[in-house]
Amino acid sequence: MANTIAQPLLEVRQLHAGYGRAEVLTGLNLQVNQGQVITVIGPNGAGKSTMLNALMSILPASGQLHFDGQDLARSTLEDRVMMGLALVPETRELFTTMPVEDNLVLGGYRAMRLRVPNWRRGLDHVYTLFPRLKERSAQLAGTLSGGERQMLAVGRALMSNPKLLMLDEPSLGLAPLVVRDIFSTIERLRADGVSILLVEQNARAALQVADHGYVLETGEIVLDGPADQLAQDPRVIDTYLGATR
Repeated sequence: MANTIAQPLLEVRQLHAGYGRAEVLTGLNLQVNQGQVITVIGPNGAGKSTMLNALMSILPASGQLHFDGQDLARSTLEDRVMMGLALVPETRELFTTMPVEDNLVLGGYRAMRLRVPNWRRGLDHVYTLFPRLKERSAQLAGTLSGGERQMLAVGRALMSNPKLLMLDEPSLGLAPLVVRDIFSTIERLRADGVSILLVEQNARAALQVADHGYVLETGEIVLDGPADQLAQDPRVIDTYLGATR
């Protein structure tokens, strides 16, 4: 899956972040290239969600962060949204008392602020990706199934026309058939040139759709490389894939 002409989009060097005095990330280094899917796998408590929250400025962090050629050092959460970072959190954070379509329209805030022509046409793209959302466009978000809520969370993020889509455990708590659909959507987005940073405990599925992977354990990257090579690494197989060599 290697993309030989990919250019750096996000560069992270020596990222430190945590909660109060408890440091979770202890010098994380990571790079996302333009048009690639990069996955970060690791056990519970490794710091995967902390990393995404730090990248969005939801958590305070230190280190060198550059996105699309810009230094993120002094940028706020809103700044990063406007620059093109979009996070789909593990909790999805939908407006449950609002209809599906209203949730999607609110996702278009960045495009609207940037005065992107015909930004509402993004609805058509989302409905093409997730036909079920179109069927339920007038339904309250809180009445959707778990899989439909995940589709809505991803669709809302895509409405901002992001330069980098960050997904936090998109398969969590979903039935196997729904998980398959979610990862099929990630493959379609990759084919469309969307850059994706995917945090996922389902290491097998994540490595199948990714170009490059990182293994995060106790706040540090302990292994990284092309996703297809990581999938063959004995350490990854033994710890995360559960396969017999």
